[in-house]
Amino acid sequence: MGEHESRENTGERSTNYRGPVMDRREFGGSTTDQRLLDSRGSADWLHTDPWRVLRIQSEFVEGFGALAELPRAVTVFGSARTSRESPEYALGVELGTALAGAGYAVVTGGGPGAMEAANKGACESGGFSVGLGIELPFEQSLNEWVDLGVNFRYFFVRKTMFVKYSQAFVCMPGGFGTLDELFEALTLVQTRKVTRFPIILFGTQFWGGLLDWIRTTLVAAGTVSEADLELIRCTDSIAEVVRWVDESRAAEIAATESRASETEQ
Repeated sequence: MGEHESRENTGERSTNYRGPVMDRREFGGSTTDQRLLDSRGSADWLHTDPWRVLRIQSEFVEGFGALAELPRAVTVFGSARTSRESPEYALGVELGTALAGAGYAVVTGGGPGAMEAANKGACESGGFSVGLGIELPFEQSLNEWVDLGVNFRYFFVRKTMFVKYSQAFVCMPGGFGTLDELFEALTLVQTRKVTRFPIILFGTQFWGGLLDWIRTTLVAAGTVSEADLELIRCTDSIAEVVRWVDESRAAEIAATESRASETEQ
């Protein structure tokens, strides 16, 4: 009696392996190598979750590799709809220039509007201008002022790069995308998932209503604490933005040296 007949008679199931996965269901008979080398068939597998995991992994690797040697940097968020003729655009250029002059690389989402303005200021003043783009349903390429650009498929990978490689976040006037980045950064700092670094809102008139709402509604309802408000700074002064970033950087260096000294002792 053959092995196949024995299994049928005894009810024993065959055991098959797909890499590290054991599978006792009905087996089609082909091996992983055979399916890899067989070029025929549908390309639907490109859109399955296991393949997406590899794409996600590759995006992290690509991002880490491209940005690993990035000097100290500040990320500037803001609306893609800011027109080049607007006062906000001119302020964005000034901000990028000032940050570059203070020795910081300027990182943005790489798009038009306020992002382009900050990149332009950094690039024109001889600084390092970085754009981290995102795949969108409508066409949006990296702006012409980006020295180093990386395009991402996945928002969460891109967000990781913003947080990992920045010493501060500066939010120019913006919409849902800017608010998304702002509140995620606040949550990460509040929960101490990242080192405390300044989160700066640029434009008191634009951001004042939001801060009032947080104070009069969220704090009043007890959903955030009064101390949480200290995580946010708001100003109309570019010099103040640079000063806050410098002070945070100096405090970080001092803390690092203190920990090193304690370790040696």
